[in-house]
Amino acid sequence: MDLWSCESFHPRTGVGILKQYAGPRVHRYFGAVDNLRDVRARAASVAVMRWDSLFDDLESQLEREISIEESDVDAEEERLRLGRLSLRDRLVALHNAAARGDTVQLGVTLAHGERFAVRPVLVGRDWFSADVIDGSSRQRQCIIPLYSVLGVSIPAARAPGSLRDSEGTTHPELSARLGLTFVLRDLCRRRRAIDVVTPAGTLHGTIDRVGKDHFDLAMHEPGAQRRASEVKELRLLPLVSVMMVRLS
Repeated sequence: MDLWSCESFHPRTGVGILKQYAGPRVHRYFGAVDNLRDVRARAASVAVMRWDSLFDDLESQLEREISIEESDVDAEEERLRLGRLSLRDRLVALHNAAARGDTVQLGVTLAHGERFAVRPVLVGRDWFSADVIDGSSRQRQCIIPLYSVLGVSIPAARAPGSLRDSEGTTHPELSARLGLTFVLRDLCRRRRAIDVVTPAGTLHGTIDRVGKDHFDLAMHEPGAQRRASEVKELRLLPLVSVMMVRLS
């Protein structure tokens, strides 16, 4: 028999005891399906999909956390960098903007209350030089110690540019090592007549010598040469008393 096999046969009754043959032919004739195998396959497929979804979620979450952590690190590094900026660094950044062709005009307020507009030219270690903008046709230059600056006014649009790093700066690196006394000695050597602005007033004369923390100013009338006969007084001026030096 194809579907059934006879295990025993009774010759008088003709009744046989059949045993079901559960071989591959059942599948061939009746198209039966192994449901257990399908269930297991579907369960495995669902499990794989769930694991894939779980891994995708974990990967996305990890990427978000890494991105947030990197942003926090960048923000902290930026805060530390800004915390190390000095007034000189800000002025150098503004000077770089002027070197690129931008017009940079600053409002400077000195410790004794005088306020005027300048265009920065060079920034030293503890001073900066600038062109005074006063509306006159004559261009005047000045030297301003950083300690005498009460405040610097800049346009709001210039603030981000003043926070930039000085990498790739066009500003001379040598100037960062030149202190105010070096500039005063150079003026002394050139015998250049100057106006020294102090909290008590403005003094005119020529520098005779420069010490560690002061200099000697031979005072004479504007336009006169520094001669012994023209000197009215020799004034010893502490550096901390100098608010600004204007070149005559």
